[in-house]
Amino acid sequence: MPIPEDVTGDEIDKDVRQELQSLPKGLAEDVAKNLVMVARLIDEDPEGAYGYSKVALRLASRVAAVREAAGFAAYASQKYSEALAEFRAARRMTGNVELWPVMADCERGLGRPEKALDMAGAPEVHKLDKAGQVEMRLVAAGARRDMGQLDAAIVTLQSPELASNSVQPWTARLRYAYADALLAAGREREAREWFAKAVESDKDGSTDASDRLAELDGVEFVDAFADEEDEGDGEAAPVEAIVEDRDDEGREDDEDVEEDGLKD
Repeated sequence: MPIPEDVTGDEIDKDVRQELQSLPKGLAEDVAKNLVMVARLIDEDPEGAYGYSKVALRLASRVAAVREAAGFAAYASQKYSEALAEFRAARRMTGNVELWPVMADCERGLGRPEKALDMAGAPEVHKLDKAGQVEMRLVAAGARRDMGQLDAAIVTLQSPELASNSVQPWTARLRYAYADALLAAGREREAREWFAKAVESDKDGSTDASDRLAELDGVEFVDAFADEEDEGDGEAAPVEAIVEDRDDEGREDDEDVEEDGLKD
């Protein structure tokens, strides 16, 4: 697969670069460039990232970083069986547990939520850092929802990390998952409160919490162009985005909503 001229391979993480030192110099450079392309494309073009990961695998399948990158590319492309195999291989090579939550989520993707829950209760979870433990909690709650256990999913997400006012990298996603579970359980007022808290902590727009909150508030955003041609120049007249607030009745003041308490 073609590599853009601006990709040198030096863009990769220093730890990955150190792993590649076990390869001949020219081969290491080729692998590095393909890994850069995986990282560059994985969000916007998962299939493209997957293609580059396969090239890297063909060149250096015995490098743990390559197996891990291939796992994430397959995961992003919803190839869960392949992703799980690559994550397991990477874990065997390194012995670390960082990939445990995403491996459990692959089990969910394969339709095995019970297996994901088994992994959530395994000793490996206690070896994860705080971010990994929160991620494992999110996966476990998702598995509960897969099994139709909404109340259990809500309880699973209730934690000191959710109650904390401190904003961490995982805060927005945790609050969002909690709000979404509450909404699925028909607890709309509480869901609105937690979608609002998710918006407050989502500085980089990693969730669509603001859209979900607007939907609950009855706000509709419409983008349209007028169908009729302008008689003077024959061009369609643009219509500004319309915001309609459609259901203010019955909405209670925000003062009535508890700011910090968790509902079960």
